[in-house]
Amino acid sequence: MQFITTVDAKHFHTEIPAKPMGKYAHFITIRVTESYPLFQTDGELNKARVRAGIQHKETISRLAMFKRKQSTPERLTGRELLRNYQIGDWEKCDYNVDFSKTTPDCVLYGFAIGDAGSEKSKVVVDTAYSITSFDDSHQNFTLNAPFENGTMSRQGEVTSRINSQDHILPQVFFPSIVTLKDPTEAGFLYVFNNILRTRHYGAQTTRTGRVRNELIGVVFADGEIVSNLRWTQKIYDFMKDKGQIEMAEPLNEDDVLAAAKDAISQLLNEEYIPHTDFVGDSLNPLLTEVKAITSDEAKLKVMLVQANTESMAYAQKHIVKSTEKGKKGGKKSAASVTESN
Repeated sequence: MQFITTVDAKHFHTEIPAKPMGKYAHFITIRVTESYPLFQTDGELNKARVRAGIQHKETISRLAMFKRKQSTPERLTGRELLRNYQIGDWEKCDYNVDFSKTTPDCVLYGFAIGDAGSEKSKVVVDTAYSITSFDDSHQNFTLNAPFENGTMSRQGEVTSRINSQDHILPQVFFPSIVTLKDPTEAGFLYVFNNILRTRHYGAQTTRTGRVRNELIGVVFADGEIVSNLRWTQKIYDFMKDKGQIEMAEPLNEDDVLAAAKDAISQLLNEEYIPHTDFVGDSLNPLLTEVKAITSDEAKLKVMLVQANTESMAYAQKHIVKSTEKGKKGGKKSAASVTESN
């Protein structure tokens, strides 16, 4: 079943293969904070000390958006859609508790259920880093919980419900490449749609975490391409040389997107692997086709059903049978141990 015509069919498999076959689809994305999200571990914002650019060799601290902070919200977006349209074994899935093992979420993003089986993720996401330094990308806020009258005291009692927390500022940019290994066309669209739809990342609260994904390119290749860190450093070089990075000032989004496209194009030209690039203006026809599918309920459901059909077929061949075989092997081993004792 063909959904899009702007991409050569040679970049897709007709079914999900059991072994790596050397087809990669890379989604080239800039994640833009639009509120005050929290990417943290043990109550502190994640950060890393790295070189500022490739040419600008000074060392700076950057905010870090760990890989699970990116992939988890996106896979949950897909699970929500499957549940909404009641596609596949959606009733059997309880995230991080019990997986159906057969849905596009389980097969593409992977799962691990101890002795009950596991599947390696075909969606590869690495840590993303802020273009600007840690000092210019966060702010400390004092948080309080006042009484209903809006004050911190009532009838002579003063509440001690005061705390402080570092938050990431709006208009902080995280260049991030999401890679899908050995895609089918429906699997490609499933992951693509999850990236476009996801709006909240980081600590899951009701009042923060808004992030927008600006897709600037899709690259098909027979291997991995440049890392998030090196792309970020290249963007920094381009913007620093043009005087577009100023202390304590948010970056201009137009400048960031222009530098990101130039940086990824230059880095791709330095690669030693064959690749087909949809970056900049060449991305527009593909985006138009994808949006025509994802914004139309009937077409979206057809795509989700196809992705689920492929995942079910893969699961029956390579997950369910291997799990049953493992259980039988485990029973035999247990019996052997009992007899030997």
